[in-house]
Amino acid sequence: MFRILVAEDDESTRLLMCEVLRQAGYEPCPACNGVEALEVMEHYQCDLAVVDITMPRMDGVAFTQTLREGNCDLPVLMVTARVTQEDKRRGFRAGCDDYMVKPVDEEEMLWRIEALLRRYRSTAERRLTVGGTVLDRSSMQVITPGGVQQLTAKEFMLLFKLLSYPRTLFTKRQLIDDIWDLDSEVDEHTVEVYISRLRERFRGSPDFELRTIRGFGYMGMPKEDENAKQ
Repeated sequence: MFRILVAEDDESTRLLMCEVLRQAGYEPCPACNGVEALEVMEHYQCDLAVVDITMPRMDGVAFTQTLREGNCDLPVLMVTARVTQEDKRRGFRAGCDDYMVKPVDEEEMLWRIEALLRRYRSTAERRLTVGGTVLDRSSMQVITPGGVQQLTAKEFMLLFKLLSYPRTLFTKRQLIDDIWDLDSEVDEHTVEVYISRLRERFRGSPDFELRTIRGFGYMGMPKEDENAKQ
């Protein structure tokens, strides 16, 4: 069940939205302003936020900016009685994903939520997070707290494969078949070279290591397993 954060200062509107979401099969999490919404997110893993632009303490624009500045990509559907182009510009520049004007059509709200969740799931499938490291498949980049590493397509696919199945042993032949599509010019030495390059690039990573099982192959090992034992 998807959990939807509803940040709306008008109580009757908030209750109505929550009931509509509940009847549609979602689990609503209500908040009366942006500050309370952030507190809700500290306790619950939300999948999407429906946010009023005008709220006391912290409005919808400031709430969305706070999320994006914290590298949170939670989908945000902004809802407001305002209709000016300037307000829409502020909302989208803050990082909202979609926009609705009050009075909200309940059926249209559900359509937009469904579309955002579908788009978000598609994006999430192109990203892999290992500790503080993010592998972005669309750009072939590895994003770490220390910076961004741009990989070649084969380097990225190899690393993505090993870290997508942590603690799983892959032989060199399996990796050749999956990454190089049985290219006749590729041999097991090629895999060794690529593994060596990746190890050099991410030497000292606090999040993962590429481990060699001598005589068998390689596996990706999240370091969180080792940290948990200490």
